[in-house]
This record gives sequence, C-alpha cells and structure tokens, in this order.
Amino acid sequence: MDTKKNFSGLILIVTLFLYNFSVHGQQIVGHWKTIDDETKKERSIVEIYKVGDHYAGKIIKLQRDLDDDPDPICDSCSPDDSRYLQKIIGMEIIKDMILDLSSNEYVNGTILDPENGNEYQCKLWLSEEGTLKVRGYIAFFYRTQTWLPVSNPN
Repeated sequence: MDTKKNFSGLILIVTLFLYNFSVHGQQIVGHWKTIDDETKKERSIVEIYKVGDHYAGKIIKLQRDLDDDPDPICDSCSPDDSRYLQKIIGMEIIKDMILDLSSNEYVNGTILDPENGNEYQCKLWLSEEGTLKVRGYIAFFYRTQTWLPVSNPN
C-alpha cells in the first residue's frame, strides 16, 4: 500500500513540475503594446510566439501619426540584414530568445530597433505587475522598456 501512495505522490509531483514548466515558458507568448520612452504614446503591438525551443516577436501593428508613412520599411537596417527595405509591419524584431529557468528570464536573443536599424542583445522578463520588461543592451550600456499586455490586438 505504501508503494502505491509513493507512486501516486511521485506522479503528482512530476505532473505539477511539468505544468509549472509549460506555464512558465508560455507567459510571454501573446500580444504586447510598446510605449515610446519620450512621448509615452503607444508605438506598436508586438506578437511574441514560440518557435521550437526559442521565442521570437514580430510587429503586427504600428500606431502612426497622420503625416507618417502608414506602411514604413526598414531603410535604416543594414543592407546585409535580410530585413533591409522590408515592411516593418510583419517584421520579426525579436529573435532566438531562450527561457533561463534559473532566473525566469528569456535570454541570449536579439532585438532590432527598426527606427535606427540597430540590433541589440536582448533580455525579457515578466514583472510582478504582469508587464513585460524588455532590455536591449550592448556591453554595459542598456535601455529597458515596459511593454503592456494586450488581450485584443485589433
């Protein structure tokens, strides 16, 4: 009888661990509203999704002023980059993020700023408030943005 209890307990622990692991990795998957650091206005909606064991993100919507190009291209991207002269809407700007279970952060990927064409090392993590912290950095210099969850991106 004790063996049966121990086996049931083991199954419960393994199930909880696997559930926690799968939920943890899915938390950033979804739609996020980006906010301009200076104007505090909405800039875009980014969809984050899983690709194999990595995470990526693409711009699915831009918030534009009336005098702005409604469908801009990345003319600031490097000519060596496959995103050069590509439309920003639909462009993958976050690549190769991996969940680090020890820190609960998504690391080792990159993020592109299509405004200036610069690509930065990237780290993502969820705040206690449910926002997504997005840090782009080169060496010791970095900038962190707070992205807001969006339930309906339309």
